[in-house]
Amino acid sequence: MKGIDKRTHKDGTVSYRARVRIKGHPVIIQSFASKTLAMKWKRDTESAIERGIFTYEKPGSKHTLSELIDRYIEKVLPTKPKNARNVRQHLLWWKQELGSYLLSDIKPNLISQKRDDLLSNPTCKNKPRSPTTVVRYLASLSHAFSVAVRDWEWIQENPVLKISKPKISNERTRFLSDEERMRLIRACQESESKGLYPVVILALSTGMRRGEILNLKWCDVDLDRGAIHLQTTKNGERRFVPLVGIALDLLRSRHSNQPSNSLVFPAPHSSSKPIDIRSAWETALEKANISNFRFHDLRHTAASYLAMNQASLLEIGTLLGHKTVQMTKRYAHLSSMHIRILSESLNKKLFS
Repeated sequence: MKGIDKRTHKDGTVSYRARVRIKGHPVIIQSFASKTLAMKWKRDTESAIERGIFTYEKPGSKHTLSELIDRYIEKVLPTKPKNARNVRQHLLWWKQELGSYLLSDIKPNLISQKRDDLLSNPTCKNKPRSPTTVVRYLASLSHAFSVAVRDWEWIQENPVLKISKPKISNERTRFLSDEERMRLIRACQESESKGLYPVVILALSTGMRRGEILNLKWCDVDLDRGAIHLQTTKNGERRFVPLVGIALDLLRSRHSNQPSNSLVFPAPHSSSKPIDIRSAWETALEKANISNFRFHDLRHTAASYLAMNQASLLEIGTLLGHKTVQMTKRYAHLSSMHIRILSESLNKKLFS
């Protein structure tokens, strides 16, 4: 029957969604456990509308945003452990700001106002939020609404999709000069933290993220073949990382028959937790006289040196695990710069 859709849910249950669409009237959608009930409701509703006796119920008028967020945190968030803590923090902020509103009353202009509040008001640490952070707050709310639309049918559309997102600038490509690199490596070697030096060397030589390194287990490391197999990465895909040179030697010296499920860089007093290098990292930067530099910039440094050594954007993106070439394009100017130098050298030889 036209206007009846069968839906199979993740838990294996089946429902039937009936849709009534009559010209001059708003679309009405209702779900039922059986096709028979869905067909009966559709016929009765169409008849009631045509006779002018149907009472419209505003979609989203049964539940508040607080109810939506509470259910999402209970039912959905446990299935997404990767970034659950941050998403929970975002959603609790939205609950505090708009929790008492019915879902039907949360319009795009209301969310836009809160988006602007996030951008203009400082955090509890009195620091401004970056556009990237605000986009993540919006993304967390948007996914909760999407689940409410798609799986729970509490509301018919996601209002977050109708607002504009803050423009994100990903142009930061701070990387170490040769002199800075040598000073930083020396400071890390002299650090009281025995794990800092190998962690930094691994980041520089592979472009791995800090979380990927600190959560690395020996079962992911193949010392014989010189490789790391990352099972879970930021973009959700597995990644092969070559392990060569000093990074390979350092991991070999740390191995000494460790259990395969143990961390490569465990905390000194808790083998189940990764080492905390924050304080040692800041001390090393200060000792090396390096400013405006984050740990993640080691990843930029690895990519930048690849670009300046004629690696293609595809090759750089493959090593770093970028999902699209757009993410790697920030290094294109470095590759072009190197090619220009080669071209100038060639012209000197040809025409001098």
